[in-house]
Amino acid sequence: MKKILRSKHLIGTLLSLLLLGTALSSCRYLDIVPDGTATNEDAFKNPMAAKKYLYSCYGFIPKPSSGTGSMDFLSGDEVVTSFAHETPNKFNEGLYTSTNPILSYWNQLFEGIRYCYTLIDNVDQVPNIDKQTAEDYKAQATFLIGYYHYLLMQNYGPVILITGVEDVNAKAEDFKPRSTMDECVDFVVKKLDDAAGRLPERREGDDYGLATKAAAKAIKAKLLVMAASPLFNGYQDVAGLKNPDGTALFPQSFDQTKWDKAYTAAVDAVQAAEAAGHKLYVAQEGTLANIKEPQDPVQRSLRLSLLDRDMSTETVWGDTRGQGYYDIQSKSAPWSHNASNNWLAWGGVCPTLAMMERFYTANGLPLAEDPTFAPEADWWTLMEAPEGYENAEGQIPNFLYNREPRLYAWTTFHNGYYEVAGTISGTNYAKEYHRGKDGAKLVMKLRLNDISGRQAGEDRPRDNDYSPGGFLNKRLVHPLMTPSKGKYDNYIHPTVTLADLYLLAAESAVETGKLAEAKSYLDKIRKRAGIPSVDQAWAKAKHPEKAQTKEGMREIARQERMIEMYLLNQNFWDMRRWLLAEKYFSVSPSGMNIMTDDLQLYTRPTVLSDVRRRFVAPTNYLMPFPQGEINTNAKLVQNPGY
Repeated sequence: MKKILRSKHLIGTLLSLLLLGTALSSCRYLDIVPDGTATNEDAFKNPMAAKKYLYSCYGFIPKPSSGTGSMDFLSGDEVVTSFAHETPNKFNEGLYTSTNPILSYWNQLFEGIRYCYTLIDNVDQVPNIDKQTAEDYKAQATFLIGYYHYLLMQNYGPVILITGVEDVNAKAEDFKPRSTMDECVDFVVKKLDDAAGRLPERREGDDYGLATKAAAKAIKAKLLVMAASPLFNGYQDVAGLKNPDGTALFPQSFDQTKWDKAYTAAVDAVQAAEAAGHKLYVAQEGTLANIKEPQDPVQRSLRLSLLDRDMSTETVWGDTRGQGYYDIQSKSAPWSHNASNNWLAWGGVCPTLAMMERFYTANGLPLAEDPTFAPEADWWTLMEAPEGYENAEGQIPNFLYNREPRLYAWTTFHNGYYEVAGTISGTNYAKEYHRGKDGAKLVMKLRLNDISGRQAGEDRPRDNDYSPGGFLNKRLVHPLMTPSKGKYDNYIHPTVTLADLYLLAAESAVETGKLAEAKSYLDKIRKRAGIPSVDQAWAKAKHPEKAQTKEGMREIARQERMIEMYLLNQNFWDMRRWLLAEKYFSVSPSGMNIMTDDLQLYTRPTVLSDVRRRFVAPTNYLMPFPQGEINTNAKLVQNPGY
């Protein structure tokens, strides 16, 4: 196992260095190196050089856990942050344009595609390279070509398809137009099928984190579910978009067969992942004994599901680059600084009230459907947490009592607990706030002028580092994280999880009328979450018939996905493909009233007026092509509204 961890670090380091170079690139996809003989000779002069070049092909994947370099991580409506100046907020505010896209993956992904084709064209000529190794490298490059095209489609819809190393001296009249959405889907499916047939089931040792058969089938499933979804399957507001020759780029009407294909691909991906040994993580008694909290077995499994580097097999394919100073752990963990006034943790990632409402009751039902849950009029009435209550102490609102384990495992609130290591005087890490076994969790204080709340007064310099809505994120924060600069507990940030595949299978099963099968996939996730099955829960709901209809099950499956995929880079895209973004992303978020120290007033839903939200349909459903590309290529038609 030590060998695996070292290799993760090696691959991650290489990718980080390569991404730094990528981020600085501004060239168009036709103007990308390597294109010279000398460059190729150097890159493929021996097997080690070829291996490094293969790693460089992965280096164009956008880092999913970056708080500053990812458009889809802290965007959407799951969280708000106190970091108004950072990139994700620009997407929340709808401030991206074709001339100022804020963060565009266009050049980055096309550059990656060129690298991959260059490898395919040259790796067989590497002196003394093993034939099997060369074939594996080509399979990985083929997978990445498919994956990069998929990411481009997720951003822009139909795109230019790249079928080989393009001529950098091509004349303007030879530039390509956008292919249709269906052509793009077919192209990527063929690439992923080709790769899946040649890739191994799993990777170990030095190859851990590289492409596998399960990863290829997983991306194919995600692609086909996306293509079957409302945004790409008959959405009339984009149906009129055409190439200069009159070719319609988007499907003109809804096609049910696309959901049939999505269902088949999702089930196939599930089977491939399970055959490769992937399974939902359940913390085993006695493991990770150095992690004292959470003790509740369900919450422990949920909190550690993606963090247990040695035992978790839930991540089907993930990012190995590790955590940085401005990534999710330091951004989420309770605010702290050292004696030199150096900021070490920011405490500024806050689940929105909408997200907190999405989590079920302890009975596995939406709040409004559970007849045993407090009536909405009493949600914000304060109650005393029972003695020995494992989730909070003191007074909390009814809204936060008797909820499902995922809420407590992945979020916290005023007087709630946060499992994290370290003792730092003058902060929420001070001894007086330690609770639980060996003091391994902290009781949070988030009101105005509380130790983790927003600070007032000229001598309290806390304008950015606080929870804007009085809740705080715990997901993807390791309980052993020490809030000191550069010290993070690294894990593989998931690109695809087995839970993701179960949810895709459930969603496509609903859309193909297989309701019982959809429930069986959802129940796998619900069982790990510590809540009753769909049928058991909804038998006691106010409207039990909902779980027996296609429309009702669609809503149930989507809510389950919203919960389980919390902060896993899906909300930004899911809401778009479902055509729900204009409903959820244009609404000003709400939270607690953090500008008071009175607990009664604090626990009142408050519109966060200083957090801007803007979403314009149909414009913001797709990203804009960089205007420079439009100016260069007369055949490239811009997306609507830009």
